[in-house]
Amino acid sequence: MKRLDRLTTTELSAWVQQAKTKAEHGKVIDRIPQLALADPSWFAVHICCKSGKTISFGDTTCVFPLMSVIKTFSLLYLLEHFGAETVFGWVGVEPSDAPFNSLEQLVSDRGHPRNPMINSGAITLSDKLPGKDANQRTLLFCQWLNQLAGCQLSLDEVMLASVRLTRSAANEAIANYLTQAGHLENIETALDIYEQICCISGRVEDLALLGKLLAFDNGRISPQNRRIVNAVMSTCGLYEASAKFAVRIGLPMKSGIGGGLVAIVPGEGAIACYSPGLDNIGNPVGAIAFVEALAQELQLSIFG
Repeated sequence: MKRLDRLTTTELSAWVQQAKTKAEHGKVIDRIPQLALADPSWFAVHICCKSGKTISFGDTTCVFPLMSVIKTFSLLYLLEHFGAETVFGWVGVEPSDAPFNSLEQLVSDRGHPRNPMINSGAITLSDKLPGKDANQRTLLFCQWLNQLAGCQLSLDEVMLASVRLTRSAANEAIANYLTQAGHLENIETALDIYEQICCISGRVEDLALLGKLLAFDNGRISPQNRRIVNAVMSTCGLYEASAKFAVRIGLPMKSGIGGGLVAIVPGEGAIACYSPGLDNIGNPVGAIAFVEALAQELQLSIFG
C-alpha cells in the first residue's frame, strides 16, 4: 500500500489542529474586499490517492478563488496546446528572489518574464490562451480543466467584480512593461483574462482533483508536460520561499493569495488545502504547516 493511503482521520485531525494553531500567525489579504471576508480560522484539506481513496477534513464546503494556484494549470494548458518550445519562448523557468508582483525583477530581466508562477509570467501566458475574446478564453480553459480533472470549477463573478474594482497598480505596470517589450498583443485583454482566471473558484476537493492530474500518468496529459510543470512548481511555486520549502518539504507546490495550496506527491496522489491566513510572502501559513507535518511524518520528499 502507498504511504498516503495509510493515513487515518485521527492522524489527520492532529495535524490539522497543529496547522490551525500556526495559521493564527497568518493574515487574510485585505487588498481585495471580497477576499477580506474570509474567516482566518477556516481550514480544509482533501487528499486524492492513486488507489482512488480520498480523505477529507475540515471546512470542505468553503468555495474560494484559486488565484495564483491557477498559474500551474494555465502553464499545463498551454504546454498541452502549443508545446514546451513555444511556451518557453514566451516565459523562462528561472526562480525569482523578488516578490511575485515585482516590476523591478522584470526590468532587470529586460522584459522577459522569469517564470510562469509570478505575475509577469502569468500575465504573459494569459495573453496566449486560445479563444476569440477574454470571456471565451477563460470559459474554454475552465471547461478543459473540469473535463480533464472531473472537477466543478466556475468563474466567481462577485470575486471578479471585487478584483476589477481594486485592480492592482503593480499588475498594470507589469503589463505596460511587457507590452513595451513586445510580449503582449493586447494589454487590456491580457489583464482581463489574468483577472478572470484568478477568480476561477472551487472547493478544496476540486483543487485536489486538479493536482491529481500532475501526480501520476492517467493517459490524459503528456508525461513530459507533467514533469515540466512539477519541476517549475518545485523551484518557483511558493515565490521567493520556494527553495526553503523544497528543502523542508520536498514536494512540488503552488499557493494562491485566496488561501489555496496544492502539493503533488508524484506517483501517489495530491494534497489540497485551504487556509486563508497568509505570511508576508503571500503563502497560506496553515496549509504549508499541514503539508510540512504530513511530508515529514510520511517521508514524502521527492528527494528521497
